[in-house]
Amino acid sequence: MELTQNFVKAKRPCADGYKWFLRNRHDGSDYQRLLDALVDAGRVGDACWLLDQFGPTDAVLTLDALNAGALVFAGTLVVRGAIDVDSVVRAGRTIRVGGGIRAGTAIIAGEDIDCAGNLYSGGAIEAGGDIKAAWGIDVATFLDAKGSVRAGWDISAGEHIHVGRNLRAGDSIAAQHAIRCGGTLKADGDLQGHGISAGQGIEAGGAIRSSHHIEAGWGIKATGSIVAESAIKAGEGVQTDEDIVTGPGYGIHAGLNVRIDIWDVSARIVARRKPENLVSGAWQSG
Repeated sequence: MELTQNFVKAKRPCADGYKWFLRNRHDGSDYQRLLDALVDAGRVGDACWLLDQFGPTDAVLTLDALNAGALVFAGTLVVRGAIDVDSVVRAGRTIRVGGGIRAGTAIIAGEDIDCAGNLYSGGAIEAGGDIKAAWGIDVATFLDAKGSVRAGWDISAGEHIHVGRNLRAGDSIAAQHAIRCGGTLKADGDLQGHGISAGQGIEAGGAIRSSHHIEAGWGIKATGSIVAESAIKAGEGVQTDEDIVTGPGYGIHAGLNVRIDIWDVSARIVARRKPENLVSGAWQSG
């Protein structure tokens, strides 16, 4: 793809970035060449802006390993080994890696991120599709994916975790801000966030703790205690081997998406002691 002067100008770039383009276009205006030149010049933000404006390509870049300051590639990035970049690794389509990924600022893919090791970012991780890590996912700020997210170990975020479909971890999931997913949310260990919500069910092999609400379109199930500082809301039942606790003045609302006459089957509240502030659902001792 060739980017002409008028084509770029029509996208209203910043004055400094446009001046850079005019000075450097004599070397050719091939799309990927411009992305590479911007990164080489330390203008990673401008390279990301250019990719935002002109979108992905079908090109594929295959490497044995990647160790660099940054990389912005318009197509699919395939790395047989590991990726280690000081700031940003970004692909217009998929990032597929045979080892781990470490980025100082961000890991971004227009489609999927598939990592056979650990996935770490000192900033954000974003994907237009699915994110899969054979080991853990550790992100200093936020984790966003329009598809599903799956990790063999822990998933940890310094800010929020927002997932369009399912969220699954082989151990614990923790975020300092909200955890939201459109499908099923499942952690084999503990689940902790400032507000936890799922369009379908929530399940934890350990405890579930939220400093705000806990909400599920289906049921909520945990081995440890289910504790919210605000309300607990479930479309079906709420079940744990330990206790169910809400914040002062807040209630437990179960059976919100099923008929009242089948609460004893589909909206059971199961715990070792009857919780306080039980607003709806059928209590059954554990």
